[in-house]
Amino acid sequence: MRALIWVFRLFLFLLLFGFAVKNDDVVVLRFFFGAQFQMPLVLVILLFVVVGVLIGVTATVATLYRQHREIGYLREQGGVAASQDVRSQAPLAHGPDIPETY
Repeated sequence: MRALIWVFRLFLFLLLFGFAVKNDDVVVLRFFFGAQFQMPLVLVILLFVVVGVLIGVTATVATLYRQHREIGYLREQGGVAASQDVRSQAPLAHGPDIPETY
């Protein structure tokens, strides 16, 4: 199984390496106020992939942190919720797809 994973990694590396070799042309990035930079196309693509990954990881970490705080809050309130009988309460919403009793 490990050999198969290494073969897949080698194939993926060669595929990406070939992509980088084929896209080594210099492109001009033009910004506001006449600022411009010349970079190889593969570096521009890599830069934007890294920026996208960082944005995605930041959003995920923020969501996980919020959920962690909410779990901590709910654990603190667990003693109060355990003493109440939740099943005896009426459902909060009614509608054709929501059963009347649980």
